[in-house]
Amino acid sequence: MTSTDLRPAPPPRSTARRALLAGSVGNLVEWYEFGVYGSFATVIAANFFAPTTGSGAGPGAGGAAALMATYASFALAFFFRPVGALLFGRLGDRLGRRPTLILVVGLMTLATTLIGLLPTQATVGAVAPWLLTSLRVLQGISAGGEFGGAVALMTESAPVGRRGLHGAWQSFTVALGLLAGAGTATGLAAALSPSALYAWGWRVPFLLALPLGAVALWLRTALEEPPGPPPAGIPDKASAGIPGKASGGAPGGAGAPGVGEPRRRGEQARAVVLAVGRVMGWSAAGYSFLVVLPSHLQSALGVSFREALPVAVLANLGFAASILPAGMLSDRVGRRPVMLAGALGVVVLALPVLRVLQSPGAAPGAKAAALLCAGALVGLMAGPGPAMLAEMFPRRVRCTGLGLAYALANAVFSGCAGLVITALTARTGSTAVPAYYAAGVCALSSLALLTLRGDDHREPLR
Repeated sequence: MTSTDLRPAPPPRSTARRALLAGSVGNLVEWYEFGVYGSFATVIAANFFAPTTGSGAGPGAGGAAALMATYASFALAFFFRPVGALLFGRLGDRLGRRPTLILVVGLMTLATTLIGLLPTQATVGAVAPWLLTSLRVLQGISAGGEFGGAVALMTESAPVGRRGLHGAWQSFTVALGLLAGAGTATGLAAALSPSALYAWGWRVPFLLALPLGAVALWLRTALEEPPGPPPAGIPDKASAGIPGKASGGAPGGAGAPGVGEPRRRGEQARAVVLAVGRVMGWSAAGYSFLVVLPSHLQSALGVSFREALPVAVLANLGFAASILPAGMLSDRVGRRPVMLAGALGVVVLALPVLRVLQSPGAAPGAKAAALLCAGALVGLMAGPGPAMLAEMFPRRVRCTGLGLAYALANAVFSGCAGLVITALTARTGSTAVPAYYAAGVCALSSLALLTLRGDDHREPLR
């Protein structure tokens, strides 16, 4: 009997579907909130970071300084994601995926609902921005634990040959969450007067997180743990004694003989750094085009709030449309060519896309096509990305390793995107900063993606 004979049997399709649904719905709740926060950045700036405006301020009342303070709070939440990835990743690797995922979605739902109930600066003064920032920190910690656990659950429960597609559902529900957030904000902006929107309408989408989170909790309580590692003492063929086998991940998986713990830790740390390089283009381009762009158009070009919000909706539609096909394609041809196509596409097309959006003479159809294209390029990276990360780490550290890598990339290249773009635009006067930022980071990320092996998608998870 070989070691592969003792590997856990693939999960039944019904179990895989339940894992996919339960893992996906938590991501939707998380990214719905981030979509809402990004869409309402100028409204939040006026209510929490602009002392003289009050809650009934109109569009733009927060000014550039207030918008930068809003994005600073946005970035702070991202910098707490690695804390959550370490904390909840260790829990997920030691206690199981299910209890960890229940805990993180509960924390995210609580924090998001409380944001919708917060008093503004007009009511409680300087305390308001601190209360908002504290809840953003709690969201960052819970979001840091969400990704690692959800991706581990989805990929470990995936049928043979469909790991890329199952992992892509994580990114797809990110797109759905961002779409739901941007769509809700757009609907409220169309239905309410500016004074009503700034006074109380902005609270509605945050409060809607409560029923969404309740559904996610219900689904996750019915979860089953994915198949475990091989029995103690049985080496895993995919990793045992095969240094550097899986995508540059840490060699020596569970049960691998003759590998010291210090060596394993060093190799796992290098795998995390490499993983950050591979996903940082996805992070930077995703937030530049999908979240930050509406507020950039408002602050840099004077576009109205109602005109800017459909920008996020169209970009996220392109993003959502390409994710699942990209994940499926990566199961056939590999992660590397699909992700490289997305990263290099951003390098080449980011500036032309932004020029079309900024051109007064461009036809509406051309602008819509440019936005759909920008979103689709991000989807080419986001579709295979979760499976690629899962393939880099053995099961015993998978939640921690992939969650930490993703959290670090997002902290630096996503969380800071709004702050960096707003600050550089104000300093340089250039309205093309978002394109330069996304293209520059994707160019660096392409170098890391070139190190991917061509057959990683065919290997079993370690």
